Amino acid sequence: MTTHATDTPVTGEYADQVVLLGAGPQPDPAVLGGKAARIGEMLADGLPVPPAFCLTTELFAAYLSETGLASELRGTDSRSARERVLATGIPPAIAEAIIAGYTRLGRPRVAVRSSALREDSAGQSFAGQHDTILDVSGDADLLDAVRTCWASLWSDRATAYRDDDSAPGAIAVVVQEMVHADVSGVAFTVDPVSARPHRIVVEACQGLGEGLVSGRVSSDYFVLDDRTLEVVEERVRHKVTKCAPLAPGKIGMTRVEAAARNVPCLSREQLAELSRHALRLRSRYGAEQDIEWGMRDGALWFFQTRPITTRPAAGSGDRPGGARSPYVTPQKDAIEQGTLWSRMDIGEIFVGLMTPLGLSFARYYQQHVHLDCTSALGARVTGDPDLPMGYVQGHVYLNISYSAYVMAQCLPTRDQWRFTSRFVSEEVDLTGYENPFGRFPGGLTDALSIAFWLRTTANELTDMKARAERMSSSRAYEFDRDRALDLTRMGRSELDMELKRRLGYFHDMHVGYMPYYIHAFGFYAVLAELCKQWLGDEGVNLQNRVKTDMSNLRTVESAKEIWSVAQAAKDRPRVLELIEELPLDGIEEALRADEEGREFWQEQMEPFLRAHGTRGPQEMEITHPRWIDDPSYVFQMIRRYAADGFSIDDILRRSGGRQDASHTVLKQLPLPKRRAVEAAISMYRTYSELREVTRMSMITSIWLVRNVVYEVGRRLLEAGVLHSMDEVAYLDFEDIRAYLAGELSEAEAFDRAKIDGARRLHEYHKRLPEPPLTFVGEHDPASAVRPVPDGEHLEGLGSSPGRVVGRARVVEDLVWQADEFQAGEILITRYTDATWTPLFAIAGGVVTDIGSMLSHSSIVAREFNVPSVVNTKFATQVIHTGDLIVVDGDAGTVEVVENS
Repeated sequence: MTTHATDTPVTGEYADQVVLLGAGPQPDPAVLGGKAARIGEMLADGLPVPPAFCLTTELFAAYLSETGLASELRGTDSRSARERVLATGIPPAIAEAIIAGYTRLGRPRVAVRSSALREDSAGQSFAGQHDTILDVSGDADLLDAVRTCWASLWSDRATAYRDDDSAPGAIAVVVQEMVHADVSGVAFTVDPVSARPHRIVVEACQGLGEGLVSGRVSSDYFVLDDRTLEVVEERVRHKVTKCAPLAPGKIGMTRVEAAARNVPCLSREQLAELSRHALRLRSRYGAEQDIEWGMRDGALWFFQTRPITTRPAAGSGDRPGGARSPYVTPQKDAIEQGTLWSRMDIGEIFVGLMTPLGLSFARYYQQHVHLDCTSALGARVTGDPDLPMGYVQGHVYLNISYSAYVMAQCLPTRDQWRFTSRFVSEEVDLTGYENPFGRFPGGLTDALSIAFWLRTTANELTDMKARAERMSSSRAYEFDRDRALDLTRMGRSELDMELKRRLGYFHDMHVGYMPYYIHAFGFYAVLAELCKQWLGDEGVNLQNRVKTDMSNLRTVESAKEIWSVAQAAKDRPRVLELIEELPLDGIEEALRADEEGREFWQEQMEPFLRAHGTRGPQEMEITHPRWIDDPSYVFQMIRRYAADGFSIDDILRRSGGRQDASHTVLKQLPLPKRRAVEAAISMYRTYSELREVTRMSMITSIWLVRNVVYEVGRRLLEAGVLHSMDEVAYLDFEDIRAYLAGELSEAEAFDRAKIDGARRLHEYHKRLPEPPLTFVGEHDPASAVRPVPDGEHLEGLGSSPGRVVGRARVVEDLVWQADEFQAGEILITRYTDATWTPLFAIAGGVVTDIGSMLSHSSIVAREFNVPSVVNTKFATQVIHTGDLIVVDGDAGTVEVVENS
């Protein structure tokens, strides 16, 4: 801290209503509000708390009285009341008292925080229901921030959170010296989600705590035993971004320094110090505490403490710390315990942890789309929509047992093992496994099913290319239609009709896409089986070395087209300068404002985004912006490609030597067998190309739905129901549908307690170990805690052949790290999807924690002839950026030969 409160008293008519916290006798909490009262008590107790003063509820009442708002607002609805307060200036005498308090504090940069009467009480925390404005400086900005906090008493979120219909009461405001913390976080004196006792939970991130609260940054997670203060659990995450001051008065996202990315935010000594203070606060207040803290230059500071008002019931719902069945509805015990679950290759759109909104949208897909996709594959009886999918720790799983049972109606998968083995990882031993759903009924039912499959397959063979053309054409139409619409001008019923229209398109595109996806993988399996059976040892993994000439796949095409855009930028030095020099979030606006930049945008960026802009990570996770929503990643790759100066055609030709070797092996086969293998290659190539064409239609349909969801989110933010757009992630898709349909009111659909509960559960899921790719029965999170290898040898699946030695680059956040990636480096990450493809064009190798032979990283690595090892489980924990490693895509091994 660089400034200190002075002893100069505040004088004037309202002097006694501006209180220096922690100095002398403190007023009643009814005058200070809950937050200010706690800050004053911590300061008086000698805890390290930044100096602060409070504008009491009496000063607020005086403001209402002097401006006439006290009578004006009586009987006014919350939204109108808030707008009136924001539009009404602060009378001079009251403003003078506020400025005098600010002067007494030393006029530092400050955080201005609301402190309502019931805030931080034992019954309701009101945490986050009222406004906080950070990094305020100067008299005028301080007065504006104070008025904003006063107005937040009438925010819709605070109104909805109140548990009765009484008047909003009064509000105080805390003005506290701003600490630009190096490290920030929260400490809970009890696990806020798990029911396990004696656990102090600490989450810590680089930079300001707002990044952690909003869920926009990675955080380290520590658990200490409250009896010994020993660390009993620790998860140090790779941290790429932090929330920090970008300019005076502007807080935003920036990069974490490279040296701090893989190291713990806190030392053992700092954790112990923080925990001792936390226990002291728990003892003082006689209740478990939720504490916000920060650290600057090694000095610890406390900003707030509040009681933890909600405690999970052990064994309820998604049971943290206990076994968890993925089923959405209870099933018979034999079914629960015998089901095989897998998240391998499930559409490449459900990979990874999903938010509450993403999960609820996945459930919508399960209930309204998935069974029709199954029917499109030739299954006549699709069964119960509750059965095909399940959910564990925020991850989506496919019910392999039920799916194999249903798909047994189709001739290629009548043998259930053909389907089951396709989704099993080495984590599961299926010796003695029996499908708890049994075998599909025979007799007339079976005959009808075979007839249905034959008819469906015949229709598929005759219509597959025409359907792909129809889907591609419809994608362009729907994209252009969306761009021409102004959703902000639609009423609620109109928006409801628009969402229903888009969900219909979402349904049709997924049903149309599924046969291409499944049949491409099916012919890959046929190719692998033929090579294995007919070529012996020489045929093992030959399917990964056979040149299939799929460089025109849309996924691969996106890398070629970004390279073309980058070359166009290089031809316009002014444009390239804007892209390379400006912050990512300012490039688009700057290009559009510049004459040469506008021309570049219209000629290069618009066509590229129309063709590829609906791509994004985890496409079914609709909280993630697509390239067209946020082109930051595209700009990063333009920087990278412009700097490297290579032709994308050169990269694609890297696989040219593979064809001769594979053809030499194939020539050993008799002509009929060679023709059979070539036919399998041809069908794999055809379906792969059609899959890529129609995949763009499928993911565009998700983007169309996302746009309506985020329009609802924008309105909720404007109404004060949401604190920020980040909170859209904690909404439920069914609540959004019911609200737009008029079935639920705004308050009923977007209950604050439900949103906060969803956020807490999501944060808990983020802290848990990665669940397995496959398992049988229920999943116990404790069983996923596997020791990280001490050595420097990792084993996985060799998914793209070749052996390469190179420097590792761990990539956690694709948008923020794309321009750090150097040509020839080996990409180390948890998993990839289609948005990662442009990096494959310059990577020397690819290593992932999870994946299979048919995951995105495997397929695209093979097309770029990049050695790849997937499903190593621990690569991102064992390997660090700069390590010299050897990747063997044939043996499936990764060796660290030199540490950075």
